[in-house]
Amino acid sequence: MIIDVVLPDLGEDSTAEATLSEWLAAVGSPLEEGDDLLELTTDKAAFCLPCPQAGILHEILAKEGDTIAVGDVVCRLKA
Repeated sequence: MIIDVVLPDLGEDSTAEATLSEWLAAVGSPLEEGDDLLELTTDKAAFCLPCPQAGILHEILAKEGDTIAVGDVVCRLKA
């Protein structure tokens, strides 16, 4: 089963996008729920996006330096 990982609502007023600063996992990496996948920055904060469930990082769809909107798929997991 393939699971899309999307950028969730950032919880900050009017922040609808973030910049992907760094991938913290590589394709093929086994991940547990809650493991940090990538680091994001906004004009207000820097934070890590946790893995939503256990699986293998199957495909990366966003590159470091990309601006990602809330709801965009950043990668896919294989469960």
